[in-house]
Amino acid sequence: MPPGSYLVQMPTGCGKTATFTHIPRDGRVLVLAHREELVRQPARYYDCPVGFEIAAEHSHGEDVVIASVQSLVRRLDRFDPEEFNLIITDEAHHAAAGTYKAIYRHFAPEKHIGFTVTPNRGDKARLDDVYSEIIFQRDLRWAIENGFLCDIYCLRVDIGYDLTGVTVRNGDYAPGELDEAMDGTADAVAQAYREHAKGATLIFAVSVHQAEEIAKRIPGAVVVTGKTKDRAEIIRRFSNREIPCIVNVMVFTEGTDIPLVETVIVARPTKSDSLYSQMVGRGLRPHPEKERLILIDCVGVTGKASLCTAPSLLGVDMVDIPAKRRQEVQGPLFELPERAAMAADCPESWIRNVQVVDLWAKSMKYETHNVNYFKMPDGSLVCSLPDRKKVMIPCPDALGNVCVSGETMHYQQALDRAYRMLETCYPEQRRIWDLEIAKRWGDKPATESQIRMIQRRKLDIDTGALTRMQASCILNRVLNGKKVSH
Repeated sequence: MPPGSYLVQMPTGCGKTATFTHIPRDGRVLVLAHREELVRQPARYYDCPVGFEIAAEHSHGEDVVIASVQSLVRRLDRFDPEEFNLIITDEAHHAAAGTYKAIYRHFAPEKHIGFTVTPNRGDKARLDDVYSEIIFQRDLRWAIENGFLCDIYCLRVDIGYDLTGVTVRNGDYAPGELDEAMDGTADAVAQAYREHAKGATLIFAVSVHQAEEIAKRIPGAVVVTGKTKDRAEIIRRFSNREIPCIVNVMVFTEGTDIPLVETVIVARPTKSDSLYSQMVGRGLRPHPEKERLILIDCVGVTGKASLCTAPSLLGVDMVDIPAKRRQEVQGPLFELPERAAMAADCPESWIRNVQVVDLWAKSMKYETHNVNYFKMPDGSLVCSLPDRKKVMIPCPDALGNVCVSGETMHYQQALDRAYRMLETCYPEQRRIWDLEIAKRWGDKPATESQIRMIQRRKLDIDTGALTRMQASCILNRVLNGKKVSH
């Protein structure tokens, strides 16, 4: 990584764009963004000439150049490597992509600062080969507790869609296929509004068609799309409570300040943490007439794809929680991690333990040394030991580092250290923490002794279909302290 490359994390609504546009300039500045709206948005904050590199537009030596990554990567030969003193990357969680890295390799700035809102869940591409240090970090909890944003009450409403056949492109659902999959959901969205929404409500729809169908079913609702001309007047009337509900199609995802929003309904499924945060962010501004934001996630069947919902705001992953228990993960925002942990702490999850950890470790190129870890929804790994003792390794941050016993280290170093400790302190309990031993006999049917022990605990599981390995995972969690406190 180049020297002087740093990462800043700030939650949506806390002025990320205003912050990076006010960094003192000592030379020319290049701002990188991956979407057109993000390219346009920062320009109004600068008090100097601003040029653009996007589509047919080209810069002409301005003090600040704001560029679409997709456009700039094809125009690098137009720029001297030392042309910019500072590079700023907006939504820097994308910085691990090849297009971004090609740009970073071309330029030699004095400083490169990346800004992101997304909490890392340990299953994203790490940024440790792009940034050397996280120099400023504020999370959603800090922003709410300090009054910069309002609190959130989260609800899950199943509106019956099925995304199992929808293609994923560039990290999110393909728009056309998504629109088809959401067809026929307007009645359920309107019902969710009637039953759960309070006060001024903003609904995010997937298409103009869906937005219009939803608005037909909500008295007084107004549709806002990219072609809507009188947006300012609609916002004024909404803020005066003359309009009870706005149904919008990717218009109010960012850059719009409507503090009165009391309810946000997300009827636009997404896999993008940043897009989800932007949608919810429209309702996080404090307002004297609202106590908190009501956030309603319209959920459905997603197959293996990870759908962003309220827990995503705190870096909690729902994909490994059994579908029938996901409804338990709702309520006050800061109670969701504990509720997710409780929902995941069940026989179905224990059985999947080996597969989940193995696939995750391979995708992230980590060596777990075949330790029998259980991956929690917050990304931490837990190994249960006798006498209710545990080894726990927190979720790595965006640079692949963790803090263990007050010491910050690379994640692989923490895994190595935990393995050496288990080898030294628990050699007689290898059958509990060493998966390699378990795998030697794990594919055979569970023993009668294992089945009796599980049945005595009256767990909701079909013991007749269990393998020895699966039964071992269940009994390890039951006998060695299945409840994990953080």
